[in-house]
Amino acid sequence: MISVPISNALLPIPDMTRTRLLDISRLVSRAGLTPTGVDRVELAYVDAFLADTQTPVYGLARTALGLALLDRKGLTAFATACRTGSFDLPDILSRLNGNLTPAARRGQSFVRWRAVDRCRPHRLGRMLDRLGSGLSYYNVGHSNLTAQLLRTLSNHDGSRVTVLIHDTIPLDHPDMQRPKSVPRFRKMLTAALNHADQLICTTQAAANDLRRHAGPRAGQLDVVVAPLGVTPPSPAPEEIPYRLSPVRPYFMVVGTIEPRKNHALLLDIWQDWGPGAPDLLICGRRGWLNEDVFRRLDEGVPHVKEAQDLSDGAIAALLAGSLGLLFPSFAEGYGLPPIEAAALGVPVICADLAACREAMGDWPVYLNPSDRYEWSIEIRTLLDHAPARRTSRRDAPSWKQHFDTVLTSAP
Repeated sequence: MISVPISNALLPIPDMTRTRLLDISRLVSRAGLTPTGVDRVELAYVDAFLADTQTPVYGLARTALGLALLDRKGLTAFATACRTGSFDLPDILSRLNGNLTPAARRGQSFVRWRAVDRCRPHRLGRMLDRLGSGLSYYNVGHSNLTAQLLRTLSNHDGSRVTVLIHDTIPLDHPDMQRPKSVPRFRKMLTAALNHADQLICTTQAAANDLRRHAGPRAGQLDVVVAPLGVTPPSPAPEEIPYRLSPVRPYFMVVGTIEPRKNHALLLDIWQDWGPGAPDLLICGRRGWLNEDVFRRLDEGVPHVKEAQDLSDGAIAALLAGSLGLLFPSFAEGYGLPPIEAAALGVPVICADLAACREAMGDWPVYLNPSDRYEWSIEIRTLLDHAPARRTSRRDAPSWKQHFDTVLTSAP
């Protein structure tokens, strides 16, 4: 729910001496889809670097046919398409590739048509030579992080590599991941540890996890902690689908329906509630390894509704009218939904996680995510004592603060 585009309040941006090369591979792979939290972070970097008109900027994307380079004009067009969803129809090369998703076909076609340079991965060095020395490469989307690419960038004359590691959850909770995602993440993290000049984490808790997985190399890492900016969108009640129009008191949970988010705990509470239960609105796409939860949702749990692909304005309006946000996650690197809810003045009941405490202080009620009894008690308490009016909000970190921290700490 991070609102984009970000405002020109980001300016002035320090570190204006180097050409910036931003990896946009994640956004390209998800062209036209409702943005996730990580998608929005990558787009926030696009917006910030484009807003700084004094520093040259390029976008780099991996496609099925190699790497594509966008200049400022192409990157501007891509950012506009990400916001509006107005991507070109896939070209014939993308349509013939059965391994690509429809979103990747759209995104790869878009950047290929607008690329000012293209190359195979093993010829990236020559492409970088044409851009000149002293590049600053940024990868904030957990995509295209290969040892070959990072090594080439690191060895390029005077260049430096900065990588944002959102969390180490795939290694900490492998039982909650897709089968192939754990070794893929481990390979990606190893490449970043070996070749990045600087690593960004969004909380000190995430940085501690990163250093723990780095092992003997932990003391050699240059890690900067920079909380993500959060700009809650304006509530847009007119964008709420009719079937979700609130008619009874309700709580909300926002996020992909996956094991880590612990929707099962809330379904258990609502299943046992009986008469007088409020509604529970689950906003998020269905994820992976959660067949039992999907089955229960398909069969129906009393007073539980499910919604996908809502607009930011609709979610903000629903949050503003809710009794509170419920966030019983087992693990987080940052925790965007509760931060955004608190910025709207919405009460939050949250899992007792180090990253969430660091990011939100004393705004939420913190509970053990495995203690169904305590969650039931606190939810009922909030239902019975909901304030008639909300007069306070929690200030959220700004994107200006994030970029000031990241760019002034560059090596």
